[in-house]
Amino acid sequence: MEEEVALGFLAPKMPPFNLHFWYWGRRSERLRPMAQHWSNYGPALPGIIYIIYVVKFAAFLVAGAFIIAATPGLGTLEQIGAWWTEPVVFQKAIIWAMLVEVTGFGGGFGPLTMRFLPPLGGLLYWLRPGTIRMPPWPGRVPLTGGTRRGLVDVLLYLGLLASAIWLLASPATHADAGVLGPVTTLDPLRLLPLAVLLPLIGLRDKTVFLASRPEHYWVLVLAFFLPFLDMVVAAKILLVLMWWGAATSKLGRIWPFTLSVILTHNPLTHPWFRRRLFRAPPDNMLPSRSVTALAWFVTLIEYVVPLALLVATNRTAILLAVFCMALFHIGTLMAMPVAVPHEWNLTMIFSVMYLFGGYPTVDLGSTTHPLFPALLALPVVVLITWGNLRPDQISYLVSMRYYAGNWPTSMWALKPSALAKIDKNVVKYSGFPKDQLKKMYGEQIAELFAHTVLTFRSLHHHGRALFGLLPRAAGQEHESAVVIEGELVCGTLLGWNFGEGHLHGEQLVAALQERCDFEPGELRVVFLESAVLGSDRQHYRLVDGANGVFETGYVLMSDMVNRQPWEIDNLPACVLHSTPMPLPEDEFPALQTDVRVPEPKISTEGLRTDPSPSELG
Repeated sequence: MEEEVALGFLAPKMPPFNLHFWYWGRRSERLRPMAQHWSNYGPALPGIIYIIYVVKFAAFLVAGAFIIAATPGLGTLEQIGAWWTEPVVFQKAIIWAMLVEVTGFGGGFGPLTMRFLPPLGGLLYWLRPGTIRMPPWPGRVPLTGGTRRGLVDVLLYLGLLASAIWLLASPATHADAGVLGPVTTLDPLRLLPLAVLLPLIGLRDKTVFLASRPEHYWVLVLAFFLPFLDMVVAAKILLVLMWWGAATSKLGRIWPFTLSVILTHNPLTHPWFRRRLFRAPPDNMLPSRSVTALAWFVTLIEYVVPLALLVATNRTAILLAVFCMALFHIGTLMAMPVAVPHEWNLTMIFSVMYLFGGYPTVDLGSTTHPLFPALLALPVVVLITWGNLRPDQISYLVSMRYYAGNWPTSMWALKPSALAKIDKNVVKYSGFPKDQLKKMYGEQIAELFAHTVLTFRSLHHHGRALFGLLPRAAGQEHESAVVIEGELVCGTLLGWNFGEGHLHGEQLVAALQERCDFEPGELRVVFLESAVLGSDRQHYRLVDGANGVFETGYVLMSDMVNRQPWEIDNLPACVLHSTPMPLPEDEFPALQTDVRVPEPKISTEGLRTDPSPSELG
């Protein structure tokens, strides 16, 4: 039985096993005790990390309140009850939230994203020439080619920051009609620079664009051009679509896996409660039946309550629904999960209170120009639909498939020589998280932290696939390779990461190859795409740093959800295309079998060559 030990304040809680023997075990042998330790203590991170985030939440709210209150003619903070429903309050709150995100102080900040020294990327990267940028369509859009950030990119980003700050300092001078009389909003002409610069930057660097949370904040900036009543209706519709998009992404068998992990993170959660989140820990770490029931209840809430907000006319019913959705996001905040946009959740709480609590009588029939909100909502609906049917083409953020487990992921296997080349040739601000942690805690604790991230991934259903496909990507050397979660690669090299696996796919590998000139086999990546809505398949690609994609295929979610986090050997995979590397077999380990534990060869073993109709999804 594990000894009950309090969580350390400055260091993580050490697991109850010998770290030396644990370190020399196989990957599955290292994952098992870590996952079992997680069932009692969650990620067991140092307590000071959570203090940092509580202070950050408070700073976000207090600074935003002072900035909004400084608007000429609005009033002091002591008088907030009289002016909190003014149009400019909502406009500036959204612009403030966007500024926090696009500078790197939001969801991409700090230790919960494994960013320590320094604790943020964001503006440190996007104001620095020579860092990697990721254009979405370099071969199609003129003047966007290349992967090196230049002076033009820096100036565009500076312009974006300046335009947001200018709006936060601007008075409300545009006269409009409100519910009870005239109101004033921000001058639409002042909104133009922000509205135009963000998509321009996005054409040259999708990282900055996605970091700004455009599916929410930029769409609302566009809504600010509408008459005030139309703006309120459009914003209400957008919030409902965001909840419905998130709820749709939760349909299926994988959301309980994600929810069980989310609920383990809060450091104040008792081990008794954590153990109830899994079926029969420590040997059965699949989600418990109670978590599965809760997952379906949460999904139902995200469908039904927003609908009530949109169509209800009774003020009491609307306020109850507002309370319910505010509590929904408060619950997410209190869970303190890793890599979650906490400021975004705070903004959602304010938004639902402002739009539905402050203007309960403004409904779909209140618009002065009904076509305007419809034209704004239609592209959002198209992107949500498109992203669920073709997740390989649309960011999971843009298609609003939020934090339900069905996002693109990757796992990188690097030789030490590849790490040395990256350190030497890539412009960045820090090494990978383990290198940062070694400076703070030493080698043992740094290795434990690194495996905490891998354990987090293994507890999700797709972790079984990422680790199970590593032998196919790196062959018999996969156990000795330096394995890094793609999110951490992305955060180190691009300055931002938030579950968007398309940022650490083939395009990033190609950008590194330009700089590092990897030899075949030095860098291997397993890239796992999101599943199409309703399908049991998740397609994968195996990528070599020097030669690109050399295998494509798919794995079945039904195989992953019935495995324990450490059951990563001999995962069945259906190969759709495989390209032999132009090297002798003894120099290309990916075509060999693991000498310690038999692994499937690419050509025959472990392959699903004739799936049944039920497996085809």
